[in-house]
Amino acid sequence: MTEHKGETPAPREKLEAQIKSADMTDDMQQESIEVAQDAMAKFTIEKDIAQHIKRTFDERKGPTWHCIVGRNFGSFVTHETKHFIYFYLGHCAILLFKTQ
Repeated sequence: MTEHKGETPAPREKLEAQIKSADMTDDMQQESIEVAQDAMAKFTIEKDIAQHIKRTFDERKGPTWHCIVGRNFGSFVTHETKHFIYFYLGHCAILLFKTQ
């Protein structure tokens, strides 16, 4: 058995985003994708991914953000203007939006 002390695991490849619907500036869309990619690299459980994205946006952009992550869900939401994005990273859908 070989010991691999000090070696870090190879980073996961970042998944390409497919934006399905957005009412958000281009910069904020890119930030949403980057935060989601980071969350998916750190966590495997959908609830934990959603929590990371939501908390990051609450801290960076102010409350109140909501995030839903999964492979099979429907939604009908009301959001603040310019604060909504729905996109896929790989086979996982991400819905992120802000309310008052």
